[in-house]
Amino acid sequence: AMFFTNSIEALSEDVKASLCVLSCFGSSTKTAFMKTLERLLHKNLLNNLDIAVEDGLLDKKDGRYHFSHDRIQEAAYNMIAILDQGRFHFSYGMALASLVAGEGDDSILLTAANQLNLAGPEAVQEKSQNVIVANLNLQAGKKAMEMSDFVLAYSYFDNGISFLRKKHWEEHYKLSLELFDLAAKCALTNGDIVS
Repeated sequence: AMFFTNSIEALSEDVKASLCVLSCFGSSTKTAFMKTLERLLHKNLLNNLDIAVEDGLLDKKDGRYHFSHDRIQEAAYNMIAILDQGRFHFSYGMALASLVAGEGDDSILLTAANQLNLAGPEAVQEKSQNVIVANLNLQAGKKAMEMSDFVLAYSYFDNGISFLRKKHWEEHYKLSLELFDLAAKCALTNGDIVS
């Protein structure tokens, strides 16, 4: 792992930053998705990632960027300070959330929800963001139910519930009821009578 960290450290700051962004989305990510993210974040990601391809840290094939080794992805991710990881995931998730309504792309919806859930409720900066994230998890959970993945659906509903603030029953009754109701239905379908 130290060899990979040193290889990344030798790169320019822009290339390192782009590798860190990519590492937040796993070991393999579509080039088109990175282009969308580049536009949303106003960062030059693709050119920097292509430099990492030339240096052998990434492979680019079949319309995807792949880390050449899982340890490279791990090293790039670990270059992000632990306290910043949640903030980064949250900012990427919120940027992607802005596309969900307009594009109707299920993969964007699920990726946005995953990024926000990785950040957790403690990453929320404004009170209004709690409702946005809870709603996004509700949509993602419904999508997972449509795909008959009730374990994943439960996870989204449970995360949505965790983003609700105190007094959510008074301020966001319909949202709260739907999250709790669907979480209970998924738990029952999964045979989990304790949750």
